[in-house]
Amino acid sequence: MKPFTLFTARRALLISAAALAAGCAQQPSSTPKEPVRLMTSGGFTAAHKLLAPQFTAQTGLAVESAYGSSMGASPTSIPNRLSKGEKADVVILARGALDDLAAKGLVRNGTQIDLVRSAVGVAVKKGAPIPDISSEDKLRQVLLNAKSIAYSASASGTYYETQMLKKLGIHDQVMPKSKKIVTERVGTIVARGEAEIGLQQVSELLPIEGISYVGTLPDSVQHYTIFSAGTASTSTNPQGLEQLLKYYTSPAAAKTIRDTGLEPIAKSR
Repeated sequence: MKPFTLFTARRALLISAAALAAGCAQQPSSTPKEPVRLMTSGGFTAAHKLLAPQFTAQTGLAVESAYGSSMGASPTSIPNRLSKGEKADVVILARGALDDLAAKGLVRNGTQIDLVRSAVGVAVKKGAPIPDISSEDKLRQVLLNAKSIAYSASASGTYYETQMLKKLGIHDQVMPKSKKIVTERVGTIVARGEAEIGLQQVSELLPIEGISYVGTLPDSVQHYTIFSAGTASTSTNPQGLEQLLKYYTSPAAAKTIRDTGLEPIAKSR
């Protein structure tokens, strides 16, 4: 048996160090990236569902999504979700509602950025006659003739019940046959035949099967909603959040956004 010498001790130490280094090299270089948690209201949902996989493919960052209305008493509305402590990194909803959340401390004030502009559209059940809404007078007559009308509980619906019908001078005649839809898309109600006419953001109508999209409201009574993004007060992933917003405001994302019926208005970051 060979005597244990300083040389053999050093040699053993070097072999052990090399083995340890080789083992470390086989381990993942970093822990899995934290997903970006995003909440969005219906107006931006279709665009988000297309953009999120593209973002993940480009960055390797997963996106955890939650959906709800910009306002209202529904338990799934975004204000209620955040008030109950549900966590998020970024919130996308109508600008007025986002500013309200910032005033309540649920969104970090000063982080709001406008993403898209959304118009209100009209739909009927697939196979039904397509009404002419090309002018204010023709829209007025369509609404007066309709047996039932469905409208959203979110931003476009607030405009419908508080301003649009009054502008048309038919509020008292039309509101009794109008139904505010809280937990479903307006298009879904129309597709089931539970309402003859449906009004909602164009981007919320287009994905619904079983309806025919008629078009947007005439310019004289059109109402555009700005959908904006803000950092939730519970955000723990600023790097992932910034990467997501950079992608969602990029020229590459703009075409996808337009295809869902929205108009991109954000400046590239």
